[in-house]
Amino acid sequence: MIDMTPNLTLVVAIGVLFAAGVYLLLERSLSRVLIGVILLGNGANLLFLVAGGRAGRPPIVGTAAEGQMSDPLPQAMVLTAIVITLGMTAFLLAMAYRSWQLQRHDEVQDDVEDRRIARLAAIDERAVTDADTEATAQSLDEEAEEARDETDEGAVPGQEPRREQGVTP
Repeated sequence: MIDMTPNLTLVVAIGVLFAAGVYLLLERSLSRVLIGVILLGNGANLLFLVAGGRAGRPPIVGTAAEGQMSDPLPQAMVLTAIVITLGMTAFLLAMAYRSWQLQRHDEVQDDVEDRRIARLAAIDERAVTDADTEATAQSLDEEAEEARDETDEGAVPGQEPRREQGVTP
């Protein structure tokens, strides 16, 4: 019987890595977001390895009994997670570097339009009017009945239906 209970220290480490990573992702500084992505990636890698169970013999058929082999899927998932984390790290490093070149800081600023929408939401007012629904008092069913179907012959007013070449009516 294989013991599948995870080590409590590893479970706590996974929780700390995920908590710190999520906290840092919510910051405005790109360097903190970068560290948060790295912590989340390492937490995911550790989670995959803990979920994979105890290490065993190499997963090569014929070298060990089936119950003693390690599962290769968690190892493949960790390799994939490493590649994804590396790509995200490179992307965030490039963004932080470009932000430092242009503004001499890596702080992400609020967008003016976001501020305007938030201010309108605070007073419960619409940012834009929806001309499709407010211009007419028709229901969706009534609008659907009036809509033309371009697949019907003669659907376009003033235009004859298309005919196949070589076919006469």
